Amino acid sequence: MKSKSILISAALATALYIPVAATAQQVTLMTGPQGGVWVPLGGSRKGMWEKVIPGLSVQMQPGAGIANVRGIDEGKAHIGFANTITTVDGLAGRPPYPQKVTKVCQVANLYPQYYQMVVPVDSKINSVADLKGKALVTQPKGNSSEIINVHMLQVHGMSYQSLSKVNFLASYTDAVSLMKDGHAQVFTLGTTVPASSVMDLASARDIKLLGVDARILTEMKKINPGYSKLTIKAGTYPKMDKDVDVIGYATHIIAACDLPEDMIYKMVKAMADNVADMAASNKSISGLTPKIMAEDVGIPLHKGAAKFYKEAGAI
Repeated sequence: MKSKSILISAALATALYIPVAATAQQVTLMTGPQGGVWVPLGGSRKGMWEKVIPGLSVQMQPGAGIANVRGIDEGKAHIGFANTITTVDGLAGRPPYPQKVTKVCQVANLYPQYYQMVVPVDSKINSVADLKGKALVTQPKGNSSEIINVHMLQVHGMSYQSLSKVNFLASYTDAVSLMKDGHAQVFTLGTTVPASSVMDLASARDIKLLGVDARILTEMKKINPGYSKLTIKAGTYPKMDKDVDVIGYATHIIAACDLPEDMIYKMVKAMADNVADMAASNKSISGLTPKIMAEDVGIPLHKGAAKFYKEAGAI
């Protein structure tokens, strides 16, 4: 009787387990540094995806462009935000990646990113060349904008050793505090405009942006063909009275290539159907279409994303 009871209990447990295993899914979403736009964007994606996929649980964790690509490739995360320039570097196995990335697929392009070099107006820094001997605050190594720092200094014949100090901080909030206190003279970040952290700094100190000219852009593109020119318009930040040309690239969503096709299909469809809701947390997403989402950036499309884009006539 006892063994029969055990068998019945085991059978019941198995029967109860089957539907749970079939519906409950947990995925890890890597976002960005605290204070950056990827954190709230991640929150809106989490709510959107959990609503359209029954049983889905999205766990968010901070990250950065390069770190997110590596995290997904190494099986530490399932989906994340990234930047096209450094994701392509990963697939090619270029530094700072130790080896080629092979398990990461493209899900959707989202919006342009602006590499911003912010300095106080009274710092007497008028160009990148003037950064020699100055203190920089930037994101941790593994962040796309940190790599752009290296390239930008390189084309000006400099390196981090040319500066008096480099502060690698995960929090934009902490970076702004260093600038406000005068412990750093230049703050670099890659994000949308206007960036809330730059607006925060501008509320305490008069600031200006360092721009790039055609020659610098050409030299930067020799290092990474994915670099482009974007323009931050006058009036974007307080007392900004003229347009400033900067280095640009694009933010996109990537995922592990082995995630279920149906899951990614539903995620992409949900984003395409809710552009207005996404734009509420980041106005740069306004005007996003399936065609823009599906634009070829040199990264293989996840099967689920490809299925949606074909149905939508985007590819």
